[in-house]
Amino acid sequence: MAYAADILVLLLYFAVILGIGLAQSRKNKSVEGFALGDREMAWWAVLASILAAEISAATFLGAPESGYSRQNWSYAQFAIGTILARIIVSFLFIPLFYRHNVISLYEYLETRFGVVTRKFASITFMVTRVLAMGTRLYVSAIIMVLAYTMWTGEVATADTKFWLYAGAVVVVTLLTALYTSVGGIRAVIWTDFIQVGVLIASLGFTIPYLIGKIPGGWDSIGAVIKSPAFFDFAKPESPGVWAWIRNVLVTEYTLWGAIIGSTFVTMSTHGIDQDTVQRMLTAKNRRQSAFATILSGLIDLPVVSAFIFIGVLLFAYYQAFPNPNLPAETREIFPYFIMHEMPPGMRGLVTAGILATAMGSLSTALNALATSLSRDFLLPMLPADAPESRRISVMRWSTVFFAVLIIGVGIWTAWVMAHNPKLEILPLVLGILGFTFGSLLGIFLLAIFTKTRGNDMGNVIAMWCGIVVVLFMSNVLGVQEAFGFTQTNAKGETVPLLPMSFPWRITLGTFVTIAVAILFRTPEHKQRQAAEAPVSMV
Repeated sequence: MAYAADILVLLLYFAVILGIGLAQSRKNKSVEGFALGDREMAWWAVLASILAAEISAATFLGAPESGYSRQNWSYAQFAIGTILARIIVSFLFIPLFYRHNVISLYEYLETRFGVVTRKFASITFMVTRVLAMGTRLYVSAIIMVLAYTMWTGEVATADTKFWLYAGAVVVVTLLTALYTSVGGIRAVIWTDFIQVGVLIASLGFTIPYLIGKIPGGWDSIGAVIKSPAFFDFAKPESPGVWAWIRNVLVTEYTLWGAIIGSTFVTMSTHGIDQDTVQRMLTAKNRRQSAFATILSGLIDLPVVSAFIFIGVLLFAYYQAFPNPNLPAETREIFPYFIMHEMPPGMRGLVTAGILATAMGSLSTALNALATSLSRDFLLPMLPADAPESRRISVMRWSTVFFAVLIIGVGIWTAWVMAHNPKLEILPLVLGILGFTFGSLLGIFLLAIFTKTRGNDMGNVIAMWCGIVVVLFMSNVLGVQEAFGFTQTNAKGETVPLLPMSFPWRITLGTFVTIAVAILFRTPEHKQRQAAEAPVSMV
């Protein structure tokens, strides 16, 4: 009976989410209704949905992990770039997509360059998003491992952790796919609205509860905070310009990465990623869409800072109350506290918050992936007179298809993380997007800022160049050592010359892609077609 209140809270949460999601099914009478909600969603609902997509389970547990392991807010400085990028997106990308009345963002690339660029960009998005979503999804299952340990009194082995992770991935994905495939984007946005409420309620309880538990209060908390508390200029220990440049590029959380790297990361995730932009396009007009986008950036900073603060509080708490049974993996500290220290009912609420973040980001990904596959590949193959019901059915089955793929990636990630407990969550999740999204962003920027540069063949070559260079500079699979790009550090060890950290990958990929693609000229007929393309002034 000790967990009856927690189970009741979780069941109530699932009932509300599924009920709202399934209730939206009767409103989907067209492809545009399924994918964009007929562009009639209120700005505040769009705002909540953007936040739900951004604050995934990786943030819910990864940001406290960062606060616990670093005892500062160095990760939160990334908000500087996210706000700058949202302003750029609101004045550059959103008006463009509204004018061209696109459903899949990559339709614009066909108008500007050709069908090959559109399809290659769409495939790049789909592959990247499936991998990123699968790696992100397993995070929500971490609390299941802690629950198992508490209920059985046994430490979970790596294999046991894997099966618990895998089971949770399957259940969460199938439940989310159910209401997403039936209710479309309306189900996504309204369930996101509820899920953000659960998230805020979880934060609102956890922080005061932790503060009240720490002896000495604010004095004890302040004593554990490390410098730099927020801004990290990445000053190297060794003198010289090269040492400084290298330190900036290989260190994950720095002011330079926050201003430059984070700006490019957010321009890609909020400007050319179907996942996030699709919900922006559900707003009634581009002004409301831009307002929701910029406001989400302003809200994101205090929310992420609050999650990091939880990690700092957890460190102060366990300094005051050492616990020999704490998990060895820092990513499990917050779930451990939830399961062992929180009172019944509230424990269920915070657990629901973790599930809410996972389901919120997953539902959007599924809807966006289904839209890209259907709009860019499957729907054009149907007869021109095919009924809307058949087109919507294609999108629903596409949702199911991607749910299966994401489950596969999630299970694989669960195995990797169960057997490699020292891997950090945030670099894993954010790093995957960095390998390819720079190439996508580069092609879109080329399309917007030039009229005569870029074509199908050149764009594909350029995107591959961007991806390969980023993989090399990120030292994936030790490629720099394999090609002899090494140096000797102060300890006499042979290390990679420049293993670029994840915040810089998209920036590098963007510039490499533009530099190659701009060498190719747009055919005359595509220049005329792009100039004559009909636009909407919504």
